[in-house]
Amino acid sequence: MKSTFISREKNDVKFTMEFTAEEFDKAVIAAYQANKGRFAIDGFRKGKAPRTLIERHYGEDVFYEDAINEMFSQNYFQALTELNINVIDRPNADFSDIKKGEPLTVAITVTAYPEFEVKDYKGVEIQKVDNAVTDEDVDKEIEALQKRNARMVLAERAAKEGDTVLIDYSGFVGEDQFEGGTAERQPLKLGSNSFIPGFEEQLIGCSAGDEKDVLVTFPEEYHAPDLAGKEAVFKCKVHEVKEEEMPELNDDFAKDVSEFDTLEELKKDKKENLEKAAQDRAVNEMKNAVLEKIYEANDVEIPQVMIEDEIDGMVQEFDQQLRYQGMDLQTYMQYLGKEAKDFREELRADATKKTKTRMLISAIADAEKLEVAPEELDKELAAMAEQYKMEVEKIKTMLGSDNFAALEKDLKMRKAVDFVYDNAVIK
Repeated sequence: MKSTFISREKNDVKFTMEFTAEEFDKAVIAAYQANKGRFAIDGFRKGKAPRTLIERHYGEDVFYEDAINEMFSQNYFQALTELNINVIDRPNADFSDIKKGEPLTVAITVTAYPEFEVKDYKGVEIQKVDNAVTDEDVDKEIEALQKRNARMVLAERAAKEGDTVLIDYSGFVGEDQFEGGTAERQPLKLGSNSFIPGFEEQLIGCSAGDEKDVLVTFPEEYHAPDLAGKEAVFKCKVHEVKEEEMPELNDDFAKDVSEFDTLEELKKDKKENLEKAAQDRAVNEMKNAVLEKIYEANDVEIPQVMIEDEIDGMVQEFDQQLRYQGMDLQTYMQYLGKEAKDFREELRADATKKTKTRMLISAIADAEKLEVAPEELDKELAAMAEQYKMEVEKIKTMLGSDNFAALEKDLKMRKAVDFVYDNAVIK
């Protein structure tokens, strides 16, 4: 097979794959051997008829399609390698007149990865981001830890927002009690907004033993159509009022909730963790600022197929998130009254920016000849193994060759982002 580059106009590349008459005939013979069992010829057992007889009966081109497909699949990627073409879409192939005993030429048009030179990626000027951690931030962390370790105790008083009440309730529309509107000894945190709007506020001020008629109006978009938009009354009885009792902030608290012996040690550790997180956020914000300036400085023509592929990925990811919540994309679209094409258009601007940014980062990695060292790959695999509590070899097996290559590419892209950040001018 001989591959010949013809032309490139923007991102559309044309080239040919030329096969000799001998190569074509050899492929036809292989197609005959692989498919002869499909043909029944009188006087011959199935699969035993000679090729010439099958061709005479069904036409001499009966095996051409299979032969050409096999030749194409075996040689296409070799041609791309020889001609140094990085494709991003499926090819369109145009076959020359196919004649027995003559060479075969395949003319191919395919969309290739854009060729461009990224500029202005060194010395990018950005403003320094300083996310300072205050004593108030530390106190909030300790308070959150305190709340997570609070216990519920009976409150000998009327309920207020934030309390948890234990109630029985029965729901009525008019004189009719409706299905699903009854519960006994149901805990409800006042202010959680977990019940129908207006329900929880009316229980504020009630004490244990009180009975209360709670008047509400169901939302117009309520999931039960027979209740949507209707007024209802819930006959409630309060059994208990409970409040959160916070543990006292002292050294004993620190010992109970951490590996530290004193409250001061716990606060110091929280502050160090907050400072590290704040520093990481600051670095990420500055990296994004560098990438934003490089994005604005470079005008790159993006093939539509790349943008459509990015949108496909975003749609698929969103659909998976919906499924985790018990819904799917089609149901979500129906709920919003949208069509899939409208949703895709809403994602187009974001997809375009993501695609261009990734192209620029990749171009920087190539321009700077950045490579991933074996020890860097090993370090990443070890981190993944620790995260998923698995052995490194098991991680390698799960990744497979394709995902392993994708991981290596991802690390290379990260190095490119680090490179432009390290070479930025931070004011």
